[in-house]
Amino acid sequence: MTALKGANVFVTGGSRGIGKALVEELYARGAAKVYATARDPRSVTHPDAVPVELEVTDPASVAAAAARADDVTVLINNAGAAVGASFLDSPVDDVRREFETNFYGPLLVARAFVPVIERNGGGHMLNVHSVLSWLALGGSYSASKAALWSQTNSLRLELQPRGISVTGLHVGYVDTDLAADVDAPKSDPRDVAALALDGVETGAYEVLADDITRQVKAGLAGDPAGLYAQLAK
Repeated sequence: MTALKGANVFVTGGSRGIGKALVEELYARGAAKVYATARDPRSVTHPDAVPVELEVTDPASVAAAAARADDVTVLINNAGAAVGASFLDSPVDDVRREFETNFYGPLLVARAFVPVIERNGGGHMLNVHSVLSWLALGGSYSASKAALWSQTNSLRLELQPRGISVTGLHVGYVDTDLAADVDAPKSDPRDVAALALDGVETGAYEVLADDITRQVKAGLAGDPAGLYAQLAK
């Protein structure tokens, strides 16, 4: 159980989309201070948030952010990149870029902030995954999010004895800039943020934020043809 009221929280990618909604919901729940990061901190628009410049793939930038936000007890790894590169046809550098942002970025941030959270008495980490962590329809994006899911599960075991709980958020399409060109049902980022923070406060291991995510998770135990219609032809 993690109390968000009065907590100091660090949110990567906090200037738009789900990250912006998380910052708003944190303050609505009584958080004392929310650090909201962006490559350009001027893009953080919440009047009470503390803007922090951060490039999650740059160890020096991550270290500087952790030194500045030394009162944090809750870390939210939300920043990500979506290229969706084809494994066979796209430049390998595009695949690497997604892994640098979606897998190594959260790892660098976690490694920097775990000592901070420990010094402050323990706390919580929330990692933002995707339904595509379990569904290989997004090329390298799916692979990077699947790797992040595995990282989250490993960190949960490593951090439990250190007083830090870990929640993973899985969600399908969300009505943000990232999915602006997608013609499919989309979740409201405010609803996703509320469900995610409910999970933090109740100590949930995973939050499945919509019907498609719950359906895909339930199908993981079956034959791959149950998830991929093209295999059933």
